[in-house]
Amino acid sequence: MSQLVIIVGPSGVGKTTLARKLCEKYDFAIAYEQHNERPFQSLFKQDAKYALANQLDYLIHRAGQEQELRQSGKPALMDGGLDQDFHGFTRLFHMRGWLTDEEFKLCQRFYTLIRGLLPPPDLIIALSASAKTVSERLVARNRINIASSADAESLSRFMNEWLVSISEEKILRLDISDESPDYSCSIPLILERLKL
Repeated sequence: MSQLVIIVGPSGVGKTTLARKLCEKYDFAIAYEQHNERPFQSLFKQDAKYALANQLDYLIHRAGQEQELRQSGKPALMDGGLDQDFHGFTRLFHMRGWLTDEEFKLCQRFYTLIRGLLPPPDLIIALSASAKTVSERLVARNRINIASSADAESLSRFMNEWLVSISEEKILRLDISDESPDYSCSIPLILERLKL
């Protein structure tokens, strides 16, 4: 079974960019969030009534990606992933009133079932950055943004609440506020941690 590394953090922190840069340095199997390809993403952006369908679609999609990556025969990377989609975005949508209590509990039941069937990630790269950095990156990127820069603090808090339940030896925390566009400081740390 292949090693799985997930990169988590608020929207706009640079998860996808870091994943791409890591793939330039090593032959990883990779799975991205695929915002434009998800059938409920743009519907949810237009109408919050699609929040539950969007979240269940993402949880199913990310679980399937994990399963494929584990069978790839190569070290694997995900930007975000099943855990971030539940602990970050599902909780955020519940907090914002886009998911009812019962809808949140349904997502929680599904996540708990799937995470019990799939092994947890081998390493979690937890990215953080200043609010200014995150805001600038959100404005600059060309894709559907469900979470805003105003949500970054809540997403970070939710993710940190999840991360305290994980052994610190499985987490690599990186503040990338002052990181160069090629991630020249972070990439060697990550590859060393993975012994690659």
